Amino acid sequence: MSLITPSQQNLVPPQPAHSVRTGWIVLGSVVAGLAMALLWSFELVDSVIGDNVANTVLGHDAKHDAITGTAAGLLFAFVSGFAGTFTACNIAMAATVGPMTRLQAHEMHGQRATWRVLLRPMRLLVAGMVAVSACYGFAGVLLGARLPQLSTDRIGDFPVRLMQSSVVFGIIGLALVYLGLASLGVLPDVFRNRPAARVITLGALIGGFLIGRPYPLFNKLFHWAVEAGNPFYGALAFVLQSLGNVLLVSCLFALLLLLTRGRFTGWLARSPRATAIVTGGLLLALGVFTVVYWDLRVPSTFSGGWFPVLPYNR
Repeated sequence: MSLITPSQQNLVPPQPAHSVRTGWIVLGSVVAGLAMALLWSFELVDSVIGDNVANTVLGHDAKHDAITGTAAGLLFAFVSGFAGTFTACNIAMAATVGPMTRLQAHEMHGQRATWRVLLRPMRLLVAGMVAVSACYGFAGVLLGARLPQLSTDRIGDFPVRLMQSSVVFGIIGLALVYLGLASLGVLPDVFRNRPAARVITLGALIGGFLIGRPYPLFNKLFHWAVEAGNPFYGALAFVLQSLGNVLLVSCLFALLLLLTRGRFTGWLARSPRATAIVTGGLLLALGVFTVVYWDLRVPSTFSGGWFPVLPYNR
């Protein structure tokens, strides 16, 4: 029985239709992130895709053959970064497409669609990414084996290096969740009037993926850089690794611009709600995936809790 009388019903403000739609978008994005964490096959993306791509491009067994020389090491850095595009420690970089397109739509307002304007979002993304990856490569060589990321120790059954992964990726995932909810208007958006800062921040988060990456080819690169002993080599190698990580997304973004000659971003500029949905939904889904995968699923495989496992992941 309703406690609201007919006369009181007029006092209850109607819920905006866009709020209802936002709720469904949030729910759908969260469900998508959970589904990704459940369905994800690390063997497929790490070994079947990653190793085969690296082996094909380099022309030898990337995982087992030694890195011989500086030039070979730097080439290995870029190729292994590209080969790791779809790994669970990098796939969240796909969330950058929405914010870059949003920035581009903002900057094209009243301007001619020149390549300088069209590619500025990519330059800002790379700037944020390079700043973090270069600093970590430099510091990583100096710290060497003192980093948990290079440790072979275990606490119980859980590898210490994966503890660093869980912490780092958990923080990055939460940052993506916040950015997604903020883009959808659920939380305050500190980047509302600073779309360029949003893209730079996302670039920094992509660079931050190296801080916890357990990908075997990256681990091999990291050990090579430490053994080489030159922090500048380490910085350059990590920058090349990050550039390889975003190569595919960069090419897809440039292809979208080339095929539409900026018309797609022009449409988004006229449809801010559509832009927010694309941006927020993708950020939220990939943020949820990152947190759930690295802080629930991965620990569960080492007796650190429980998470459902599909037969092909056993």
